[in-house]
Amino acid sequence: MKVLVTGGAGFVGSHLVEALVERGYDVSVIDSLRHGGKKENVHPDAQLFVADITNHTAIKKILKNVRPKAILHLASQINVRHSIDNPQYDQLVNTQATINLIETAKNLGLKTFVYASTGGVMYGDDAPRPTTEEHPAVPTIPYCISKLSAENYLRFFSEKNDIRFVALRPSNIYGPRQNPHGEAGVIAIFLEKMIHGINPIIYGDGEQTRDFVYVDDVVRAFILALEKRRVSGVYHISCECEISVNQIFHALNSHFENIFEKKHIPAPWKEQHGSCLSYQKIKNEIGWEPKVALEEGISRIIEDYKKTLAPVKKTPALRRMRHAFTSFL
Repeated sequence: MKVLVTGGAGFVGSHLVEALVERGYDVSVIDSLRHGGKKENVHPDAQLFVADITNHTAIKKILKNVRPKAILHLASQINVRHSIDNPQYDQLVNTQATINLIETAKNLGLKTFVYASTGGVMYGDDAPRPTTEEHPAVPTIPYCISKLSAENYLRFFSEKNDIRFVALRPSNIYGPRQNPHGEAGVIAIFLEKMIHGINPIIYGDGEQTRDFVYVDDVVRAFILALEKRRVSGVYHISCECEISVNQIFHALNSHFENIFEKKHIPAPWKEQHGSCLSYQKIKNEIGWEPKVALEEGISRIIEDYKKTLAPVKKTPALRRMRHAFTSFL
């Protein structure tokens, strides 16, 4: 079956493309390669189209060429702080480009549309935790507003055109290939700084909690959403486990013989204090549940960094990390 993955050269997208190719799908990828996506991340058996998702003319041409039966739409603007500074761009990328994508594809044989939404900051601090999908979404920042708006438009187009639609709302995703400079993953940001001997900065008191889910688990959820033909609607992807930023700092710092000190600065405006999502719905209806615990996930990231240590400048932190690899493994 022909499938199209937008954002397929990025963090989650490239892992998803690999899994799809391994399962025998005919995979095409759209990625601008300008927001963290890398050509070398794309599986060689997938066809890469370099284009910006907001370029409607280019996207329409690609869709007419590929004619996918399924679209897995991961391309988006995901930087929360950038969304606050430029909400118009958020709307253009996350909402309008999504509308253009399904509006063109609906006339080209599209049967399934799986959308990468967001869950971690969709419900606000007042939501009971773990938060279920039935709890009203009350987005207060442009990023979440644009994502929820896209969900609603996709639901409209799917019902009108008999296209199966699944929205996956992941919590905080982490894993190899995460861009520490653009995707705002605290684990990737902290680890990148520590490797280069730089003390990470913690916003606020560090007691804000998040629900972390490993990238391989997220990919499995996308595959199941694609292949379970009778499934539709909104699903969380999470671990149902609240972990504080301070706990993440200490877990990573332990691999550097605890040489880094906690440094705090005031939390940014609209910083959510707590987030934890329930995955019971996707477990009961699709058969998904997380398999990779946080400790194992961090170990896998460190193992991945071992492969890229050679070109990194040797700092005291790096030497300690090399020692940690020996003792850790």
